[in-house]
Amino acid sequence: MHKLFKLINKKKRLVAGLMSGTSLDGIDCVIVEIEGNGLNTKIKTIAYKNKKMDETLRNKILRASSIEESSVDLICRLNFEVGEVLAETVIETCEEFNIPLDELDLIGSHGQTIYHIPQNSTLQIGELSIIAERTGAITIGDFRVRDVAAGGHGAPLVPYSEYLIYRSKDKNIALQNIGGIGNVTVIPKNCTIDQIFAFDTGPGNMVIDYIVTELTEGKKTYDENGSMAKKGQINKHMLSELMQHPYIKKEPPKTTGREDFGVHFSKEILARYRNENVSDVDILATVTYFTAKSIGDSYKRWILPETPLDLVIVGGGGSYNNTLLKYIKKELEGISVVTQEDIGYSSDAKEAIAFAVLANETIYGNFNNIPNVTKAKHPVVMGKIVV
Repeated sequence: MHKLFKLINKKKRLVAGLMSGTSLDGIDCVIVEIEGNGLNTKIKTIAYKNKKMDETLRNKILRASSIEESSVDLICRLNFEVGEVLAETVIETCEEFNIPLDELDLIGSHGQTIYHIPQNSTLQIGELSIIAERTGAITIGDFRVRDVAAGGHGAPLVPYSEYLIYRSKDKNIALQNIGGIGNVTVIPKNCTIDQIFAFDTGPGNMVIDYIVTELTEGKKTYDENGSMAKKGQINKHMLSELMQHPYIKKEPPKTTGREDFGVHFSKEILARYRNENVSDVDILATVTYFTAKSIGDSYKRWILPETPLDLVIVGGGGSYNNTLLKYIKKELEGISVVTQEDIGYSSDAKEAIAFAVLANETIYGNFNNIPNVTKAKHPVVMGKIVV
């Protein structure tokens, strides 16, 4: 415990944030210098690295996440294997940016979601003890479970850090993340933390990436710059049917994931619309618009009637898909839509930074969920600590 007390008393801490999302394209590691905590938090980014997900590991995670293919021994072994890879990512980032590993004070790890049942149960793997053992740093993770235990959805968790970093006195801001799943955080101008709200808008890159992988027979796993979708036409009939998905009309608070928009869903729609003679490139263009349409529809239903937006900031891997970004701007015509890079931040590093911030809050015993967002019964301190 001496190590933990020493860390709490430091004026500035070197903290690594780890994020492996539902898109399974890689592991993000950011190293930040954090001063203070709560509303006094100051953050300076020192280093960022994305470690590409090994294809064998990616396939194991997909199997472990599948009701049909998963097994207890697979998940058990994978928990340690993912932990090793997360630890390797931290070590490699420190080496690449000449940061002595023994100077790293703290690691906050999201882990890899295997399955998520809102307000019931959630499972993220990537053994924290492995990360702490390999790096020597205090490691905090398994954040979501405490919120679920308190009756919450266990998601989204990033809004806490977004409030600390992006809040404004004179602008209504929405932060739209597009990872495997799309999610939005709304920060009304001059608000308190219990006035922000957030929810998953629906599919992000998950369906797009699956279709690209299938169309290219595995040669590509994502649509770089949206160049493939750009060549297709939107099939209005297909888009209309996709928008009938029950999740789209479900009222927030709500969260989703691979269980709704994963391989099973993507495989089914590819087969169905090929059978209806929709061309492959048009299928890709339409599922890309589906992500944009689900975002726009969410805003029009649940956000804009209460909070007229001044600015939408798009982050996550989807922000690099120029075709998707064009479609989003079309859906949100009249609202300024920019990317994280446009305002001097990194789309790639944003979620990893969030878990560095959450870990920093945990060591101070600060509540770091937002009940108004997750619908937990009360504020809780999330995160398990391995010293």
